[in-house]
Amino acid sequence: MSYESPIGRLKLESDGAALTALSFEGACPSSSANPGAETVKLLPVFDETCRWLDIYFNGGVPDFTPALNLQGSAFRQAVWKILLEIPYGVTTTYGEIAARLVRGTPGRMSAQAVGGAVGHNPVAIIVPCHRVIGADGSLTGYASGISRKSWLLHHEGVGDVDAERSVAAGVAAGFHIVYPNNCLPVHSSEMPIMPEASKNKSLH
Repeated sequence: MSYESPIGRLKLESDGAALTALSFEGACPSSSANPGAETVKLLPVFDETCRWLDIYFNGGVPDFTPALNLQGSAFRQAVWKILLEIPYGVTTTYGEIAARLVRGTPGRMSAQAVGGAVGHNPVAIIVPCHRVIGADGSLTGYASGISRKSWLLHHEGVGDVDAERSVAAGVAAGFHIVYPNNCLPVHSSEMPIMPEASKNKSLH
């Protein structure tokens, strides 16, 4: 199943009960290697995901998360769990996530290892890997493209002068606030424009 967003078509996949992948067409990763992945059949989780995306792309903050079944190693699962804790409009760093993973233990974790797990996140946007940036404020890599990462951060108001609410949410969640240093403002004339008839609509 597909969903038309303002920044490109998204492909939804499910195991029949939960969302297993959400990716921009042509971008990886995807769970399509799983022969049991449902991509066309109408499922409640697809309706739930499309409702989440409608709210998000229309400027709202969804207060629910579709059922997820993320397949990966225990380490990747731990990283993806932290991604789900990053509040809307807040950015953090790979190093911050690494520090969280070893908090309370004598061990150490590299930001590079975290970056690998973040890069293999199978569910874009909902599991917000776009909110993770470099320690120097650089946007760094994003499987769906840096331009989309920049768009998503601006959509959430990252760096806006009136973003105190998001900053407060980030602090409350235990994240250090880091602002991107090259996430330049995107004017409406520069944003991808989708035909009105296909904006924010699912394609079965």
